Amino acid sequence: MTALGLLMAAGFLVLGLRLHRVQVVNAPAYTGAQNRQSIRRVLLPAPRGRIYDRHGRCLADNRPNYCLAVYVEELRLPGRWSRTIDAVDAEIDRVAALLGVPRQVTRAEIEQHVSTRLPLPLLAWQGVDARTLARFAETLAPMPGIDVYVQPERVYPYGTLAAHVLGYVGRDRPVLTNEFYHYDVMGMRGRAGIEAFADTRLAGTPGGRLLRVDATGYMRASWPGRDAIPGADLHLTLDAGLQARLEQELAGRRGAGVVLDPRNGEVLAMASAPAFDPNRMSPSISSADWRDLNGDSARPLFNRVIQGGYPPGSIFKPLVAVTALEHGVSPDFAYECVGAFPLGQMRLRCWSRGGHGALTMRRAIEQSCNPYFCNLAVTLGLGPIHEMGRRVGFGAPTGIGLPGEGAGLLPSDAWKRRVQHDAWRPGDTANLAIGQGQLLVTPLQMAVFASALANGGHIYRPRLLLGAPGEAADAPSRELGWSPRTLEVVRGGMHDVIHAEHGTGKRARVDGLTMAGKTGTAEYGPAANRRTHVWMIAFAPFEAPRVALAVLIEDGESGGLTAAPVVRNLLEYLFPPPAAPALTPEGPA
Repeated sequence: MTALGLLMAAGFLVLGLRLHRVQVVNAPAYTGAQNRQSIRRVLLPAPRGRIYDRHGRCLADNRPNYCLAVYVEELRLPGRWSRTIDAVDAEIDRVAALLGVPRQVTRAEIEQHVSTRLPLPLLAWQGVDARTLARFAETLAPMPGIDVYVQPERVYPYGTLAAHVLGYVGRDRPVLTNEFYHYDVMGMRGRAGIEAFADTRLAGTPGGRLLRVDATGYMRASWPGRDAIPGADLHLTLDAGLQARLEQELAGRRGAGVVLDPRNGEVLAMASAPAFDPNRMSPSISSADWRDLNGDSARPLFNRVIQGGYPPGSIFKPLVAVTALEHGVSPDFAYECVGAFPLGQMRLRCWSRGGHGALTMRRAIEQSCNPYFCNLAVTLGLGPIHEMGRRVGFGAPTGIGLPGEGAGLLPSDAWKRRVQHDAWRPGDTANLAIGQGQLLVTPLQMAVFASALANGGHIYRPRLLLGAPGEAADAPSRELGWSPRTLEVVRGGMHDVIHAEHGTGKRARVDGLTMAGKTGTAEYGPAANRRTHVWMIAFAPFEAPRVALAVLIEDGESGGLTAAPVVRNLLEYLFPPPAAPALTPEGPA
């Protein structure tokens, strides 16, 4: 008995030592193995930053998207997976009937969720309205397996306002980190506009959550992990009031407009018409709606301000004038306009069929005389004009940063030989001088050029994001070095375009405001069906410009008749006339 007792004591001692080794010495290793088998990491999106205009008006916000979620682990049935899938499918049918709402998920989607995302809730209904939520609370809240789930959704409070600038978001996985995650919860990713350009700043840093699952993959427990870091809010240079006025002026047309601050390149307003409502894209857009938008002949998704390439017509003439003056041509150089410019077999007509007679440069700008500028350009040759256009920024993106910006086209002899397999001819130069031929520009490029005329020859990269308080504005990216004489003549001619008795842009006049501008009418299409795009560029006030702008209207009548009134209305908004003094019985107060 003593021996047996000693043997049993030794056995218990060995067992105790083994248990100590398992539960104490090797516990971290076994716990780690258990966790590797049962713990799942879930990547969670961070709250997306908001977007404001320069005055603090919210242009892009977040709101809760209320969903009804199915927690599959609470509806599981023993046996084959199909039994659990049948139970979930039947429960969704029952809830749909009780709430009076149609199903949003199919059986195939349930099967996919069970096979790939089993521990996560299945969002059976999204975008649930308050009435349905109230009915759910009264009818189904105590029932297992179904509960309310909230996920963030992007909302644009002003609808179509600045749609092409803001862009839109779509449902997508959070930006992945270097860490491994088993699952991720869908967040928002920028697809266009500022939402795409600044997506990393807006998206923030994702967080995480830990789940414990059993051997079959069902969730058993959940713990909070790393907190997400919200995305940064952005403040744009846009003025929402001016933006709304610009869009109002373009309503019902196909066109574009952009207003810049020539002192620093800030974009005060930028609109392309027609526009779209980015709320249709959030949290996702249906296939039918996407086909409708892409199939619309008016191209509402196309940002004409930065993507549209148009012949500029006569608004290109100030660049020819600058080039001539910078290459030694006298501002008093006169040319006799007889109504057309003859060049070999070509006759490039002036809008004044009877001709303008003898013109100097300032008056030629005021009257937008085609023969004058054709003669000037043919005398100069393509080289100086092409070089000045390149320095100003034509033929290259402005660098505003929005996705999809076009470069336009600044043609050259090399380009023509490569693309059209033909040499450059004097007729091509004459056409270029009046903004026709192969030359293509974007409205934003023309607004940058107008800004350079306004600010004395500085090219600023247009920008949409305001810096931190006290941060200095961007330095000029290029100094053009135009002489004071050049600026005086060209700006003087643009002043006369609006303020002279017979100026082509006189319909843009604003009482009490001295300004400068240039109209343009550009033909396009086959000879049998010629159509016109119309333009106007302008800046104001004349002596100390605070705004420079470009307006394009597709298929308009002329720059002076169609675009100039739009410019006038914008400048009246920006520079309202002083209020009349109140009258009293004794006279003005």
